[in-house]
Amino acid sequence: MLQELLEYYLINGSYVFDQFVVHFLISIYGVIFAALVMIPLGFYLARHHTLANWVITIANLIQTIPSLAMLSILMIGLGLGPNTVVAAVFLYSLLPIVKNTYTAVTNVDKNLLDVAKGMGMTKTQMIFKVELPLSISVILGGIRNALVVAIGITAIGTFIGAGGLGDIITRGVNVADGGSIILAGALPTSLMAIGIDVLLAAIEKRLVRS
Repeated sequence: MLQELLEYYLINGSYVFDQFVVHFLISIYGVIFAALVMIPLGFYLARHHTLANWVITIANLIQTIPSLAMLSILMIGLGLGPNTVVAAVFLYSLLPIVKNTYTAVTNVDKNLLDVAKGMGMTKTQMIFKVELPLSISVILGGIRNALVVAIGITAIGTFIGAGGLGDIITRGVNVADGGSIILAGALPTSLMAIGIDVLLAAIEKRLVRS
């Protein structure tokens, strides 16, 4: 098995790398778009708790939809291809990012906010100089969770022609004795998820210490 795996990488190394890049970009784009929307929304919800319950409930409901069902629903409007998978990743990333942001901001010490007000800080200054620095590690934890989930969802995107490492796994499933091909796609997928998780966990720890 190991020899077959190495031979596959030697012969198809450039193809595997291309699919790795496609897989990573689809995952990261969906999470970035979700972060751009949900981090500001999380700050807003921290000041409107009633609305927060509704938003988090809706995000929870989205999270319960099976990934294949989500892709099928989105495919009706967006068609085949990577854009549909990016949209699915976006939707699945909403909950961890908004929930972590909301939780982090609401847990900022109110005494620090009072001190900031006493110093004459505006609301914008309080966000960027007090709340965001104190919340960033928890917010990053939500992004970390979203990215790990996104990598798994992107692998399923092969069924709608999105490309990525899922294509290699599917090829292995569809051929006889394709165990080494399946492993050739599954191994970099796992390493991508583990690598991102370890990297963001290290950044989180550094931010907590600072």
